[in-house]
Amino acid sequence: MKLNKVCLKNFRRLEKVEIDFEAKETLFVGPNNSGKTSATAAFKLFLRTRSFKIHDYSSSQISVINRFGHGEDVSLPSIQMDMWFTIDPDTEYGRAITLIPQLTTLVSEVGIRIQLSALDIDKLRDEYQATFPVDDCGRRKKGLSEFLAISNNMSRHFKLNYFVLENVAGDYKLHHLDGEEAKKTLASIMRVDFVEAQRNIDDQELARSNKLSKAFGAYYKNNLQHPDVNEEAMKVIDENNNNLNKHYKSSFSGLMDTLGSLGVPSVNDRSLRLISSLSPEVALQGNTELLYVDGESQHELPEAYNGLGFKNLVYIAIQISHFYLQWITTESSRPLCQLIFIEEPEVHLHSQVQQAFIANVWAIISDVAEKQNENTKEPQLCITTHSSHILDKVEFEKVRYFKRCLSKVQEESTARILNASKVLSMRSFMPDGLSLSEKEVDKNEVLKFLKKYIRITHCDLFFADAAILIEGAAEKLLLPNMIKKSSPTLESNYITTLEVGGAYASRFAGLLEFLGIPYLVITDIDSVDPNNNRKACIANFEGAITSNSSLKYFLNTETVKGLNQLEQAKVIIADNSAYIAYQKSIFTPTYGKDIQMHGRTLEEAIIYENIEAFKSKSLVSEIVFTGDAKQDHETVFKTVKSSTFKKTEFAIDLIVSEHPWETPSYIANGLKWLEQRLNLGLLNEEKE
Repeated sequence: MKLNKVCLKNFRRLEKVEIDFEAKETLFVGPNNSGKTSATAAFKLFLRTRSFKIHDYSSSQISVINRFGHGEDVSLPSIQMDMWFTIDPDTEYGRAITLIPQLTTLVSEVGIRIQLSALDIDKLRDEYQATFPVDDCGRRKKGLSEFLAISNNMSRHFKLNYFVLENVAGDYKLHHLDGEEAKKTLASIMRVDFVEAQRNIDDQELARSNKLSKAFGAYYKNNLQHPDVNEEAMKVIDENNNNLNKHYKSSFSGLMDTLGSLGVPSVNDRSLRLISSLSPEVALQGNTELLYVDGESQHELPEAYNGLGFKNLVYIAIQISHFYLQWITTESSRPLCQLIFIEEPEVHLHSQVQQAFIANVWAIISDVAEKQNENTKEPQLCITTHSSHILDKVEFEKVRYFKRCLSKVQEESTARILNASKVLSMRSFMPDGLSLSEKEVDKNEVLKFLKKYIRITHCDLFFADAAILIEGAAEKLLLPNMIKKSSPTLESNYITTLEVGGAYASRFAGLLEFLGIPYLVITDIDSVDPNNNRKACIANFEGAITSNSSLKYFLNTETVKGLNQLEQAKVIIADNSAYIAYQKSIFTPTYGKDIQMHGRTLEEAIIYENIEAFKSKSLVSEIVFTGDAKQDHETVFKTVKSSTFKKTEFAIDLIVSEHPWETPSYIANGLKWLEQRLNLGLLNEEKE
């Protein structure tokens, strides 16, 4: 049996989401505060603690709860969790029989709904209204949600209800399930364990830095309590007790004589004797200490003297070993499947360890299974992470992307805070094929390209607020300075920069729009002779066209003149999700009031928009200016295009220059659009 899918409704940020789980490992990724931890917490609350608070409701439902309390004709919302499991009809029917709605039908999937709802809605409202009666102004001091925030009120008025789910032609039919029977069934089919994100492995107090020692003690208590181990432990403890008895007799003989001289005990009483009463449980729980021993000198160091990353890794390994061993050694009614959540394992780990983390986890599980002669049962792992290094080693399809979005009750035109989240399965992503002027690109080829590119260079895309797609090294070097000059607030956003050249930006469009990540494409107009599209020409050449396939794809325009005439609104595409920035002609007053120059590349555009500084040699260049606009325009074009022009050196000279320089206007405009787009707080999400 495996957990196949979970659906959550009205739970914290997760107003209505569906999360698919892989048979082995599933990765939860996404920006901070996007709901990854909430998804984990749902399993704890519904299956473990069952101690809900009013704050576990989605924020959009709080107003509905308050309206209900005031007597409005609205339904009191519930929080619910649906779980779907794949089962083997040949071997697992007996354990899952209570979840099979019709025994006459052969099924390979069963589902259960757990729903938190009010026990008695009338009694709840009456008690609330009695506690907070209407004042002289006709208002109540507090809402129903505040009443439910008072200690024990949620537990008194709400309970969990259980239902068998039957999938009837894509629609769900519910069959009520007795609560105790449901709990027994869930315990029989599923075990859920958690390696918490807050592991508190720190060096703040050396005396308390014994987290690993306690973990080893707990591991011993839970997993090594077999008769043979106990017998061996008792021998060791008995020897120590005998030695301590002798030591105590010698050490306390003076005190015992003093007590005897006081008449305690009397001559008719039994004598006093102090003995050691260690037991394996007492000795190995809370009295174990982990030491680090130097291989050569045998010098021992306490646990607190080792690095945090190493301790974190060891702690996770102990926990996973413990959880897995507990599952596979369960002697009676072992749960059919196990799900282990590992939250933010990357803490304190360097990049190489992060990259090997998942492989190491499976190696630990495999080692435990081998020692227990258990080769048929594997747990499912669910890892929440912000690490692009961990993500780098996982198949693209195993990623679940948590994406902040508007609540279904928020007005898109006025909302500034994204109160809800969606969960996107990368297994369901398939880009469109591309019809480029030079060739057709099949959708499978696009997907293959994206998988390879992201794995090699840019797994951090899944954690970004926005993306900037650039051509090459010069743009990458200069972009931080350009952002600082033009749109400094972008420095506080998490923006990933994708170096994709001029030909590949179009291949990212589908993925970025699927993820809902706004993006800015900074590319070159790459003007060529219309009669020979392999021959570069100056951008203001009569009839010039662009050789940039991305410009043609995004803007459906081929001529440089047509691109130059496009208004800013026309280069904002994909429902305000993307901005295409490229060179346009700009005025150069130093040559005359109406003189314009048109850059073909980034370097040309920088020169034209800072031409006074380049002419005066305040900014370094190898160009000799004559003062004639047409000739200088031609000279700049030829110089930048030549094979001897070093673009990287040009960019570095700008970076180290003490003379100020202007960001090309086409880039500045794109950055300002992105700044405004992010400041809105609307990541192009549609209301659900």
